[in-house]
Amino acid sequence: MLETAFTLFGASVTWLEVAAFGLALACVILNVLEVHWAWPLAIAASLLYGWLFFANRLYGDVAVQAFFVVSSVWGWYQWLFGRRRTAADAAAPLRIERLGARRTLAVAALWLAGWPLLGLLLANFTDTDVPFFNAFPTVGSFIGQVLLALKFVETWPVWLIVNAVSVALYASKSLWLTAALYVIFGALALAGWRRWGRLAR
Repeated sequence: MLETAFTLFGASVTWLEVAAFGLALACVILNVLEVHWAWPLAIAASLLYGWLFFANRLYGDVAVQAFFVVSSVWGWYQWLFGRRRTAADAAAPLRIERLGARRTLAVAALWLAGWPLLGLLLANFTDTDVPFFNAFPTVGSFIGQVLLALKFVETWPVWLIVNAVSVALYASKSLWLTAALYVIFGALALAGWRRWGRLAR
């Protein structure tokens, strides 16, 4: 899997990256369309990307992929069986909703607090050469995944920011196919934000 499939901008693209790319792209398309089969694809893509990122010393991203595997099992369950309290205090099936201003601010504060903490951990306990650069989208990915599993519209602007930073991060590591994937993810995040926002209304 770590053998070269082709070269892109002078860098080798492995079969591992090609397989992870295909699964991840299919997963996000199904997420936008609110199809629960996105979650098993997320598990498979995360396992492959975890391997790829470990080989490239992106340990924050390895942690993200491990989290994605576990949280995707939970997300799949939520999309199939999850319930949320309504204004009438009854438990209704999980549907797309907005987070609200107060909780959105709390999420932003959590992201900004978690970023330097994870950056320090990566700087002191791994051999990564991009601890804080890697930490920012890592913390955002944890947050985005939880919001996605709970079907909050705000998952999409979180993913939009994560994707933009990740494009630069992966390009710095010459992971060109993955950088291109995150450009596509950015476009899909915009589409998801628009579609879910419409459904929430």
